[in-house]
Amino acid sequence: MDDLNNLTSLRDAKLLPDTGEPGFGVYVHWPFCAAKCPYCDFNSHVRHQPVDQERYVAAFLKEMAAIRQLSGPKTVTSVFLGGGTPSLMKPETVDAILNGIAKEWHVPAGIEITMEANPSSVEAERFRGYRVAGVNRVSLGVQALNDRDLKFLGRLHDVADALKAIKLARDIFPRMSFDLIYARPDQTVDEWERELKQAISYAVDHLSLYQLTIEEGTPFFGLHKAGKLIVPDGDQSAALYEATQEITAREGMPAYEVSNHARPGAESRHNLTYWRYGDYAGIGPGAHGRLSRGPEKIATATERKPEAWLEMVERDGHGILDEERLGYEEQSDELLLMGLRLKEGVDLARWQQLSGRDPDPAREEFLLEHGFIERIGNSRLRCTPAGMLILDSVVADLAC
Repeated sequence: MDDLNNLTSLRDAKLLPDTGEPGFGVYVHWPFCAAKCPYCDFNSHVRHQPVDQERYVAAFLKEMAAIRQLSGPKTVTSVFLGGGTPSLMKPETVDAILNGIAKEWHVPAGIEITMEANPSSVEAERFRGYRVAGVNRVSLGVQALNDRDLKFLGRLHDVADALKAIKLARDIFPRMSFDLIYARPDQTVDEWERELKQAISYAVDHLSLYQLTIEEGTPFFGLHKAGKLIVPDGDQSAALYEATQEITAREGMPAYEVSNHARPGAESRHNLTYWRYGDYAGIGPGAHGRLSRGPEKIATATERKPEAWLEMVERDGHGILDEERLGYEEQSDELLLMGLRLKEGVDLARWQQLSGRDPDPAREEFLLEHGFIERIGNSRLRCTPAGMLILDSVVADLAC
């Protein structure tokens, strides 16, 4: 099937293996949530009136056509429906979006199609509808496995809801992941170890484990600034991180990226496209993209406010506010920034081709001697576990 107008027939296709190539991903942003979490700085919005999903679908399809003109013909290697809360969409909405992607680009059978979902918005019938539409991987925003911390994080679900959603996802989708946030106030290493082991017992093949960060513009930022929210200090955060790496590795779900853990072969193909610095189309309010055009990459960014984006697309055919041309030096810096997050590290030949130089010998030697980076043969460079703790500094040193 070369030209796919409907993904329903692909629902039982075997997932294609990871080729190790960056690939081409399509990201679609559904910006609406039932409630705004106090730690969240994502482009998400609460609306108290029903969203006109048919109108938004028409706009998504229009913007896809415009971005197809920028990207040229591509073979899609992954699709990611993110947000916001995509599981607030009707299955018919998801079906129309996926069919639109298949109309604009070539979509082979067996690619990874991921959808984010919140446990509070999970229904068995809706999950089955997403599966029929073509979704073959779901990522659940669980965030904690105790009700006290779920309330602190502003989540609308409790642990019972989370476990129900996990079971449904395991029963309906071939692949499933869920997120947890750690380094919460007063959290000890022992408490986190128990919670993490519990999480691994529920997981199928993938976990995303993020340290709580205080982002400017969020309610948590104001509380933290006022001294009313105390998060673990640097030493405690490092101890929690190290415990995370040790336990997940021992349980067969080692880190393949700073915050992501998987059984071998179950890594997120879509996120690997980002970290391997591949191309991706960003569609929807506040979506970002990277599209290669000859020696340049075009960095696209769309209008963030949903209603303004919708009006812009209906008027102009797209909601793109910015198209920045990235030259070789900027691309090499982004490649380094993304690639050093991965356990597989950075392809040195690709970095050298973009940057036009070798890594600075003195800086590399310093980082090697202090155990922050290591070479993988002559072809790749990666951070060590110690280097991952100071990743931003390592990237800054190597990029100079």
